[in-house]
Amino acid sequence: MDVLDQIRAFVATAQSGSFTGAAEQLGISNRLTSKYVAELETRLGVRLFQRTTRKVGLTAAGEDLLARAPLLLEDFDDLLAEVSEGPRGLTGVVRVSAPVTFGEIYAAGMLGRFAETHPDLSVDLRLSDTYVDLATDGIDVAFRIGSFDLASFKVRRLGTFRSVPVASPDYIARNGVPETPDDLARHTCIVDTNRRNSRRWIFERDGAEVAAAISSRFKVNSARAAVELAIQGLGVAYTPRFALGNYLEEARLLPLLTEYSGEASELGAVYLEGRTLPNKVRALIDFVADDIRTTNIL
Repeated sequence: MDVLDQIRAFVATAQSGSFTGAAEQLGISNRLTSKYVAELETRLGVRLFQRTTRKVGLTAAGEDLLARAPLLLEDFDDLLAEVSEGPRGLTGVVRVSAPVTFGEIYAAGMLGRFAETHPDLSVDLRLSDTYVDLATDGIDVAFRIGSFDLASFKVRRLGTFRSVPVASPDYIARNGVPETPDDLARHTCIVDTNRRNSRRWIFERDGAEVAAAISSRFKVNSARAAVELAIQGLGVAYTPRFALGNYLEEARLLPLLTEYSGEASELGAVYLEGRTLPNKVRALIDFVADDIRTTNIL
């Protein structure tokens, strides 16, 4: 019996918590799923599951196997996909993670452009502002903003963007223009709680860092929401340039403190250390590096 079928049955059973769930996921019978797992246990000489009448639970050996088996299966599937690509181009699925606002404003459109030239490739885009575990969630590449854990990942740095303080013309007409970061203390600010330090906005001038303590009426966990509130004239927002779209060009929002540089953050494509990078992932990362320059998103 093919050991890969046995491992697939084991992983599906462990992830679903039952042979029934695994059988549905794999499209085979309960009996065959149970048989595959039993044969794998015989092959290894250990029990992988503690079985009850309603569900199964992993043994210590099962937990050890589950920690590595999904990546083994992914690598094998990637290998088969790459060998079979030939003149057809990229195939299979590429799983991408991105922060919500960056994903909605840029990554979704970029992936559409990438997919146009690879009709046999499927894309799974997952947006989240919380930390995503690439190994656990089966993510091929994640776009991350800020600092990177180089001990666990490889990073392709894609560029640096700066945040911009903005307000609507109506807000400025009613409240005046802040001349220095300290003036923000007298303005209504819209806080994006996703920022590293949402209560202090950081600027630079002549190579020196300038921190501004701000007060807020609105707190949101989305740069896009902060921009929408600013357009309504409800305060000053401090957001990445990519979150502003064409609002500056259309003069729906006005840049503030233009003699200061906004806080800089790095954008990187992150993937797992120690894995051979599949062609589809390498091609995507290369495409993004070029596309970012073309679209001037940063």
